[in-house]
Amino acid sequence: MKDSLYISLEKTFENYIHKEKDKALIEKAYFWAKEKHEGQVRKTGEPYITHPVAVAKILAELGAGPNTLIAALLHDVVEDTDATLQDLENMFSLDVAQIVDGVTKLRKLEFKTVHTQAENQQKMLLAMAKDIRVILIKIADRLHNIRTLDAMAPEKQYKIAMETLEIYAPLAHRLGIFRIKAELEDRSLKYVDTEMYYEVSHLIQSKKAEREASIDHIIERIKKLFDENHLNNFSIKGRIKNIYSIYKKMVKNNRSFEDIYDLLAVRIIVDKVENCYQALGLIHATFTPIPRRFKDYIAVPKPNLYQSLHTTVLADDGTLFEVQIRTEEMDKVAEYGVAAHWAYKENKTYSKEKEQFEIAQKLKWYGELLKMSEDTDETDAGAKEFVETVKGDILDANVYVFTPKGEVIELPKGSTPIDFAYRIHTDVGHKMTGALVNNKIVPLDYELNTGDIITIKTSKTAQPSDAWLKIAKSSHAKHKIKAFLNHQNRDMLIENGKLTLERELVANKVTEMIDEAFVKKHFEKNFCQTIEDLYLEIGKGLISPKTVVAKLTNAEVDKEAYLQRQIQKATRILNTHSETGIVVEGLTNPQIKLGNCCFPIPGDDIIGFVSKQSGIVVHTQLCPNVKQLDQNRIVEVFWASNISRKYPALLKIIANTKPTVISDVVTSINSVSVSIAELNSQVVPSVETLLKVKVLVNDFAQLENLIVNIKKNSDVYSVERDYR
Repeated sequence: MKDSLYISLEKTFENYIHKEKDKALIEKAYFWAKEKHEGQVRKTGEPYITHPVAVAKILAELGAGPNTLIAALLHDVVEDTDATLQDLENMFSLDVAQIVDGVTKLRKLEFKTVHTQAENQQKMLLAMAKDIRVILIKIADRLHNIRTLDAMAPEKQYKIAMETLEIYAPLAHRLGIFRIKAELEDRSLKYVDTEMYYEVSHLIQSKKAEREASIDHIIERIKKLFDENHLNNFSIKGRIKNIYSIYKKMVKNNRSFEDIYDLLAVRIIVDKVENCYQALGLIHATFTPIPRRFKDYIAVPKPNLYQSLHTTVLADDGTLFEVQIRTEEMDKVAEYGVAAHWAYKENKTYSKEKEQFEIAQKLKWYGELLKMSEDTDETDAGAKEFVETVKGDILDANVYVFTPKGEVIELPKGSTPIDFAYRIHTDVGHKMTGALVNNKIVPLDYELNTGDIITIKTSKTAQPSDAWLKIAKSSHAKHKIKAFLNHQNRDMLIENGKLTLERELVANKVTEMIDEAFVKKHFEKNFCQTIEDLYLEIGKGLISPKTVVAKLTNAEVDKEAYLQRQIQKATRILNTHSETGIVVEGLTNPQIKLGNCCFPIPGDDIIGFVSKQSGIVVHTQLCPNVKQLDQNRIVEVFWASNISRKYPALLKIIANTKPTVISDVVTSINSVSVSIAELNSQVVPSVETLLKVKVLVNDFAQLENLIVNIKKNSDVYSVERDYR
């Protein structure tokens, strides 16, 4: 027999769930949950069954389907009673059991220690990626817990309220469920900042009658305005902003309550989209609109499906008020978010996979979360990085840009073309050479704005640089760039370590082979387990190749003699003068030539190559030609300490097609006392100017200073050192 608690639940879903089979299953779930929770009470003293019923009622108000309501009623039985997931599958369905399993796992992992917080938040978000109904139940569960939080101890109240503000309220916002989001924020604030909560509440209440009268007056004026202009089929509602939104403006923006002018809001609901714009025109013609406060979310909806026209206007009495104009369908989405589109309809065939696909199609950020979750590892570091990525790139994102095909991409505020490229695909980011924003070339550090249309230019030979880490804004892009650079640097160090050791072996005529047993025996204390590990440590300079040779030949390294040789070498380098600025140990006047392919300058890491015609040719270690040289003819070379000459260096500069751009670049170079030896320019009409400049500099530091100075020119897109 139905009891009063179940009847109260039934009233919330009976207007949209009519099939007797579905209603019978919901009733069965209620009485089974009631039986299982028999004897259990909440901190409030109420029977425990009141909690799952409250959660189910919240979801029913969102139009959730039968399986979601059943799972809500049963969401605690596996954790708190002797019920099993197999019981749920046998009595209801596999779908219900899987939803409850997702919710149960989240509860088990709920923020028990500081150490596990990041990983637990990751698990929660990953669960959402698998089935969004799990997170909807968690949001409803959290809402009812916040409503009854007075029964908890103060430290618990604060902890739960902070979690709600940091995780659950933003998630409700991203799902577009603004009614729940506002309640979560207001109720949480009461426990996070009690003093300010009551202060703001008092300020709102102190002149509540006056403000309500002001809203009523404005509504009457708008009704009369619409009637006079024959705008029919509309309704108007007024409201005062919620406590938390006022609190944020007062505390975070350091404003007094009297300085918050848009406390009042009027919502106009019309029957057709075209009438939204007609209503807007009448409002602006009658009241004074405030500049830069108009937003058209109908033409460009928010990623959480929200659509409305927003404007702020000034009434005759000096009152500022916000006006929102939308259709009835838009209003449902504004109140219930994704649930308005996803609400259960009895005549529609449902499957979990189809529901997930529809949500991913409608919520672009949800699709991004699905993609991001696939690449996330389960370590603590991976968990923390995932949480920062989600909070920075998903929960706090507020820049909406377009691909050339019109797809909306959501990015954190301050994002650059680099962030956009990596959001499209990792390979697009890695191969990026430049970007067009609204058909104009922009520098890589250009800050994207909502509405920008972005095209990424790529090249098969391009790759990220360390500088990109300073430019990228999103955690997602930074993670991908770091991963690439770490892999690249590791490979380079291993290769350098291998070549260094091979040269040392040849110089000492050592033919013994190195194997992993040798490495573990002699270098395990250096964290080396494999031959590759040994090459890496040699490449880093942490293990001397001479030490490896000594271990191979069972010779003892004379540490004192070795140190003395190092001191003597350093002394020779410091006291040596050279026409080229290059010193070769053991040679007093060698024939030296600086490579024309890479133009080495003091400060570069260099190597010498013994050629047949030109003596020793000096290259930078990053020179592309070094890999092709005979490694047996490589010798160590050093920069002398007292160098008085200047060295040529090549720069490649990409700028816009402004007529004065070349003279501006020349001025930038001359302003730091650097001479120009050669300048060539090539102009691609309506696109960009390519400048190749040979300059004469003292050393690497002066070249870096020059590059920074050229980049200050707003017409310059990029400056980089060039090699022939």
